[in-house]
Amino acid sequence: MEKIYTVIGLMSGTSMDGIDTSIIKSNGEDEFTVIKDEHFEYPNDIFEKLADLREKITNLRDLQILKKKINLLEKDFTLFNAEIVNNIVKKSKVEIDFVGFHGQTIFHSFEEKNTRQLGDGNLLSQILKKKVIFNFRKKDMLNGGEGAPLTPIFHKLLIKKLFKEKKVKLPIQIINIGGISNITIIDKNFDMQSMDIGPGNCLIDRWMRLNSNKKFDDEGNIARSGKVDKFILNQSLDNFYNHPISKKKSLDVSDFDISFARGLTLENGASTIVEFTADILAKKITKDNIYLCGGGRKNNFLIETIEKKKNIKLNLIDDLGINGNFVESQAFGYLAIRSFLGLNITFPKTTGCKEPCTGGDLVENY
Repeated sequence: MEKIYTVIGLMSGTSMDGIDTSIIKSNGEDEFTVIKDEHFEYPNDIFEKLADLREKITNLRDLQILKKKINLLEKDFTLFNAEIVNNIVKKSKVEIDFVGFHGQTIFHSFEEKNTRQLGDGNLLSQILKKKVIFNFRKKDMLNGGEGAPLTPIFHKLLIKKLFKEKKVKLPIQIINIGGISNITIIDKNFDMQSMDIGPGNCLIDRWMRLNSNKKFDDEGNIARSGKVDKFILNQSLDNFYNHPISKKKSLDVSDFDISFARGLTLENGASTIVEFTADILAKKITKDNIYLCGGGRKNNFLIETIEKKKNIKLNLIDDLGINGNFVESQAFGYLAIRSFLGLNITFPKTTGCKEPCTGGDLVENY
């Protein structure tokens, strides 16, 4: 009889707003059920330290210079993950087979063949007395891939299920707007391709953190109240489109900055940054059947700006009965099962790897 695993997926996205947790049941292939989803916001001290690190890390040298500070924060981060796992497992009253632990990305560079996610899998396993699968990106990058995006194989599972229920048509696009935005395209034969397509929340969130007492622009209302500086916008877009970064398949928040908005008011800077983000995203999507997930889908002003630029309607994956907040945490539970079974999680048309490969390190430290 085919084994169905019960797994908790932990996802800390590039928006750095906290940890999304999902308990799922799956065989790692075509069976999938959600048991429980819950979001845990970072304590202020962890958030502030993460935000400070992200400001300071732009290359491998910075990782070495800040190694002591990174290690200390990694321990606190891992202890927080252990606490929330115990919390959600206690509430759900289910027995967990293992944990899929993505960690918090603090650096990702295909050019430097390096990716760094905070999260000590050994320590988490020791505390929870559970198997932990982590370090999902390493094998893909060793196989010539860019280490991202990792969720397309899960998107494909969701679309197959929805297609069978006659809720969607093909081809279809799923766009995840987190700190960075990525797209998965599923064609009529269920073949998939994927890539990062630009910034998501990372620029507007950073602008708000540095220029106000807010962590983000709720529903985009501050940006909506401002006015776009068209001269600055056009100059910054020209700089971006003429830079090699605009051709990359995987992106990191360190690939972007908001220096072009320096000197603008809070509102005008926010409006200009949203217009900058929307322009990049609009150029990478077509007009076919688009569904949004991720925190950025809640920025109404950003979504409206993309729709106007492209003259399209962007749908929410929530309209299909899927909670768009937890697609990625569910995905890392699913990826952990596939990793445990030795099944492929990345593919040439998703990350650019030379051949399909599995990923993730399994640790059983108890």
